[in-house]
Amino acid sequence: MDSGVSVVWRPADFQGSGGATLRVCVDGSCEERESGDPSEPIGLASVRLPQDVGARKLPVELTVTPADGGRAVTHTAQAQLTAEHPNGPGCDPVAWVASFRADPVKGLVSSEGFSLQGD
Repeated sequence: MDSGVSVVWRPADFQGSGGATLRVCVDGSCEERESGDPSEPIGLASVRLPQDVGARKLPVELTVTPADGGRAVTHTAQAQLTAEHPNGPGCDPVAWVASFRADPVKGLVSSEGFSLQGD
């Protein structure tokens, strides 16, 4: 498991604009993905961070550029990295992670309770 910040979304949420390009930047590193086929259940962009980054707060920027040539919109948030122990408590490795959901209207929102069923 790698340290990093992940952004998930439902591709169908972006079909109204004919799809979009989502660019996620964290602390100067970026990943870019197409929103994907609306029939796919999930889209994901993940920005890797140094494994030993620790419990820090980092700025996250999401830029959504509609495929139909519409105006790009940028949203920002603060990611509070928390420790994940994929092999159980007290076992290495320790990964420092945070996650968000990309919403076409609200931008970066909590991924807590993320459902593939729609809101």
